[in-house]
Amino acid sequence: MLQFEELKQELSGLEPSIRDLEGALGLKAMQNEVAELDMKASEPNFWDDQERSQKVLQRSSMLKNKIAAYEGLKQAYEDTMALIELADEEGDLSLLPEAQEELGKVRDSLESQRLETLLTGEYDSKNAILTFHAGAGGTEAMDWAEMLYRMYCRWSERHGYKVTTLDYLEGDEAGLKSASILIEGENAYGFLKSENGVHRLVRVSPFDASGRRHTSFASLEVMPEIDDSVDVEINPDDIKMEVYRASGAGGQKVNKTSSAVRLIHIPTGIVVSCQVERSQYQNRDVAMRMLKSKLVEIKERENLERIEDIKGDQKEIAWGSQIRSYVFMPYTLAKDHRTGFENGNINAVMDGDLDGFINAYLKAQSLGTLGDYGD
Repeated sequence: MLQFEELKQELSGLEPSIRDLEGALGLKAMQNEVAELDMKASEPNFWDDQERSQKVLQRSSMLKNKIAAYEGLKQAYEDTMALIELADEEGDLSLLPEAQEELGKVRDSLESQRLETLLTGEYDSKNAILTFHAGAGGTEAMDWAEMLYRMYCRWSERHGYKVTTLDYLEGDEAGLKSASILIEGENAYGFLKSENGVHRLVRVSPFDASGRRHTSFASLEVMPEIDDSVDVEINPDDIKMEVYRASGAGGQKVNKTSSAVRLIHIPTGIVVSCQVERSQYQNRDVAMRMLKSKLVEIKERENLERIEDIKGDQKEIAWGSQIRSYVFMPYTLAKDHRTGFENGNINAVMDGDLDGFINAYLKAQSLGTLGDYGD
């Protein structure tokens, strides 16, 4: 039947890409590495070094998940082809919706795994630290910053990532002035690094009794979480520590303590804060990891050889050079100014539907076609 022949032809067209994906993933190399890691895990003294053993197991688990995902894709391709051929032979149109759905799953899985092959940066596999700052504009900008905070929390939940609030400073009347969250999961930084920059909102403000249209800005900084496996040297004399009382939104986002910590890196003016832990020492440790992450991110982005080469107060995000605009009025549209990708379903975007933007960025980055920021 014509409908099934078209589906079969479309599915067959994916087979070369599935074969190419095996090479792009380096499947054979991954299988060899898993075998080596399993041999290490079977050694009698494997658990003598807990830190080393955990790293071996984490690496092995990550590779096994990637191998399983690819094998699952191949199996799904074969099962879907069998379903289409069976339905075609029997002329059973009742199976058409199921066949279309399964074809869509194969296509989506292929696209998702192809995108992961683009995450080749040194820190792409790391967790991500996101820091939100409200721009000029008072309550309206603070409300917008909180909307972005929620949007990225929802995106993380969709992808099964764990979200931990590290710092949260409420707005005077609504929203937030600044906040930091840790997003834990494989490739969190690789996917979210594209979101670093200024985000612009255009809407009729709920805080304006006259119902006028407002433009607001908020910035998002995205850093890889740097763990102890990465050696980052910071002169202790370059760090100033301040202790203050924690505050949060309704007590739900942070533990209210008297031991919140703010670290200031004197040479650059970079400031990081943490108030989520219950002790000053724990908050200082988390803040120190945040500071290292920020310095490494700047060092990599500016192609510097040493942390010490970072000079001056880092204000790399300039207001007005927005990467994306979110328009609620007079029409609804979210548009990325670097890739041209857009989505007219603004409510879905604010609920965390960001994959289209992220995927478009990764593709454009790999092709060297990222555009300049615009209005």
